[in-house]
Amino acid sequence: MLFDPEACKPIHNRNISVTTYDFNAAAIALEGRLADDWLVDSYDLFGKRRSPNIVHGMVVRMIVRIPELVVEAVEAEMNTVPYPECPQAIDSLMPLIGERISAGFTAKVQQLVGGAQGCAHLLALCRAMGSAAIQGAFAMLSQQPPEAHDITKDSLKRVIDTCHLWRADGPMVQQLKSRYCHKDESDCAAVSKTRGRPSGRP
Repeated sequence: MLFDPEACKPIHNRNISVTTYDFNAAAIALEGRLADDWLVDSYDLFGKRRSPNIVHGMVVRMIVRIPELVVEAVEAEMNTVPYPECPQAIDSLMPLIGERISAGFTAKVQQLVGGAQGCAHLLALCRAMGSAAIQGAFAMLSQQPPEAHDITKDSLKRVIDTCHLWRADGPMVQQLKSRYCHKDESDCAAVSKTRGRPSGRP
């Protein structure tokens, strides 16, 4: 173990949670929550003393169309912030509407809602929600066997080379290719060409 948490004094805890809901047959709904809990007495940037408290408390909700994984709606709440100017960034997530959660989504989020017009903590929450949306979509669709919906080849393309298990030349991908791509050589070729692209993780 790199260090013993029991022997150290905790000073901060960041908790990010994302829950996915069955919105309707064509979409999932996500609610993400971020809380930064400062566990020690501290001073703000103007020298004002603060007792241990939650400094950032944020909520983001999204409606995501499946299986395309396109953001159809988004809203934010900034329930706990350290400075009165912070809520001015509450509408900064609107440019995400219409964006597809796929390879490069994290960089797209940074480009669209980062910087001087946005909020770093809403940004961190949206990044986490991108990967969570993929898991939520799989959970939604996998309530029925793969044969019940025609998305498996497209799903395979999205996860190729995103980790060791999903490497293009690994046994998992090869088995799934033989199961779902054998009827359509163009789909097999498309899956194979995915190798070497940037990670499909959001």
